[in-house]
Amino acid sequence: MSNLESIAAAETPAANPVPAGGAKAEKPRSLAGDAWRDLRRNPIFWVASGLVLLFVVMALVPQLFTPADPASCALSRQYGAPSGRAWFGYDFQGCDVFARTVYGARASIQVGVFAMLLAGAIALVIGLSSGYFGGWVDTVLSRLTDIVLGIPLLLAAIVLGKRLAGDRQGTGIWTVVIVLGVLGWTTASRVMRSSVISAKNQDYVAAARMLGAGHGRIMFRHILPNALAPFVVVLTIALGGFISVEATLSFLGIGLKAPAVSWGIDISSSQLRVRENATPLMAPSAFLALTVLAFIMLGDAIRDAFDPKLR
Repeated sequence: MSNLESIAAAETPAANPVPAGGAKAEKPRSLAGDAWRDLRRNPIFWVASGLVLLFVVMALVPQLFTPADPASCALSRQYGAPSGRAWFGYDFQGCDVFARTVYGARASIQVGVFAMLLAGAIALVIGLSSGYFGGWVDTVLSRLTDIVLGIPLLLAAIVLGKRLAGDRQGTGIWTVVIVLGVLGWTTASRVMRSSVISAKNQDYVAAARMLGAGHGRIMFRHILPNALAPFVVVLTIALGGFISVEATLSFLGIGLKAPAVSWGIDISSSQLRVRENATPLMAPSAFLALTVLAFIMLGDAIRDAFDPKLR
């Protein structure tokens, strides 16, 4: 054996090293494994997850929570007292307040989820392309992001929503989804761009490039999986914001309109009669606040778990 072979053999670790004392070596954890361990120990994560799950089930299967029809109204029951059949009583039109509150979750969460998916798709394409290619591509896409970011979301949603609605009174769910998705991608795009720039300078990307990997393989196989965590966190927090904006648009009469059932519609119709009965106003307001808070808390918990600076 030559001297070089002897040195290589001496420096090469054993295939299955055994620590001192005979203890079994601990398997190294990934970033996702460390994050999940931290999330399991975080009570805020469990509270937020429980609330999110509750509202999602409420949106998908409202019949589990109430057998009443939210569109069944009778003036003879106007401001009726709470009972076993109507937990929150009846509003000024004789509609079951609890039933309308439960069914209102469907429109709000549906708008929030699909707007988040649309905004996420736009942000993914723009942020990934801008961060990976750099140069004039980054310059053009970054300036586009700055322009859209400088437009107030709520104001632009009002103007664009009325433009898309035309002569109709109010807009449909998909119109609101398009408006929020087209205007709400900027923050997620910036986060994706920053993550891609950080990931593309790593050694494993350089090694893949030296081995002849193309742009598509490098972007989607090596960079994207390592840049998704902060991107998903931002979208989770943005989902709560989209739900809030949808309720605001419906409150202003620009978003959804009756006979659609929405928290924003019920808040708007009950505000002028709050002195007569505050329950029709407080019930959807409380559900809306809890839903937005739950998604924001969930996003914050996930962000803290994936942030190595907090370990």
